[in-house]
Amino acid sequence: MKAAIVGGGVIGGGWAARFLFNGWDVAVFDPGPDARPAVEAVLANARRALPMLYDRALPPEGRLTFAPDLTFALEGADWVQESVPERLDLKRSLLADCARLAPGAILASSTSGFKPSDLNANGARAIVAHPFNPVYLLPLVELVGLETGPAADVLRAIGMYPLEIGVEIDAHIADRLLEAVWREALWLVRDGVANTAQIDEAIRMGFGLRWAQMGLFETYRIAGGPVGMAHFLEQFGPALKWPWSRLTDVPDLDEALIAKIAAQSDAQSGHLSTRALERVRDDALVTILRGLRRRDHGAGTVIAGHEHTLPAPSGAITVRRVVPVTWTDWNGHMNEGRYGQVFSDAADTVLARAGAMPGTGDGWSFFTVETKINYVAETNAGDKVEVETEVTRAAGKVLSLRHAMRRDGTDLATCDQVLVHVDMTTRRAAPMPGDMAARLAAALSG
Repeated sequence: MKAAIVGGGVIGGGWAARFLFNGWDVAVFDPGPDARPAVEAVLANARRALPMLYDRALPPEGRLTFAPDLTFALEGADWVQESVPERLDLKRSLLADCARLAPGAILASSTSGFKPSDLNANGARAIVAHPFNPVYLLPLVELVGLETGPAADVLRAIGMYPLEIGVEIDAHIADRLLEAVWREALWLVRDGVANTAQIDEAIRMGFGLRWAQMGLFETYRIAGGPVGMAHFLEQFGPALKWPWSRLTDVPDLDEALIAKIAAQSDAQSGHLSTRALERVRDDALVTILRGLRRRDHGAGTVIAGHEHTLPAPSGAITVRRVVPVTWTDWNGHMNEGRYGQVFSDAADTVLARAGAMPGTGDGWSFFTVETKINYVAETNAGDKVEVETEVTRAAGKVLSLRHAMRRDGTDLATCDQVLVHVDMTTRRAAPMPGDMAARLAAALSG
């Protein structure tokens, strides 16, 4: 499969990363002199962060090409993503050319504001596929237009959450909500009520955390207590008429206000480069998203569902993954407990392949009774690791395994693990039933 990304930069680079690191070939076309380094910078961030969301390895990386012209970029494309600046005339012309050059491809625009009917005035057939930065981590894509179903299927397959919107409206849904908050924030700065740092703290220390996993209406439903949303609206609804906010009254972004906001923003985070801020953002998002994934809630559900579609390791390889930032200690290295988790995951793979993974009500289980880990070399966040396992004994009550965790063929740690088969009725060791021992002995031979 091939994706053509028309327009580089932050959004185009994010789209390139989503497709590329999910096994698609990607051609990027942007004639700007700074486009290639901008895209490569985004790809470098994504190559580190995106695999950290998962406990399985992503597919092999696709082939990346920087195309010399639009025709070359679109040749053989299954998906075309336009991500050029928000100029309607430019988008109309470009999308019409894309429709002509790639008649069989899904044609999508990253526009944050224009409706499909506006974009297609020159005869194109584009849908809106509006993502959110960073595209390679945030799953939401707003889909607007006719026949969005095929596009939604593609987006789900690369780990995104397509929100199909049946009504055309300027700025779709999410940006209209964001604009209301942004507008009020500008007034608060202009009127001297708050500075940029205080506003950001109000969001990230409070309702931003609630929104990350419940959104707006579900959050307020809880605030209504046992009676729910009806009670909340009855109690707090009248306040909307006072009003507290400036609603649609927009402050004049004159030189004085721009300078004020810029100075406050510099004082808040000017000591960090853009790349350093992106690293902070990505690591924080990985941490939040992995937490939501563990609870199978919110955006974490999208990641968990996508992981089930990723190829499992085979043969003697029982684990293949990237070390997430959430596994590192204060010194930046993977902590000891996570080595144990990796080897436990490897043992689970052996049990699952042999059909010996216990389930509720089976009446038996395997207990680990001994683990000896030898730490050979440092393991860091972002490292691509794999575990090779050998079944050294599978007989009677005992299953013995030897694991080797490696990075690029170099040992990072080894582990000798002994498990015993347990009768859950007596809670005592018992011989494995039937041909289970034989299946375990042969589990890694395929």
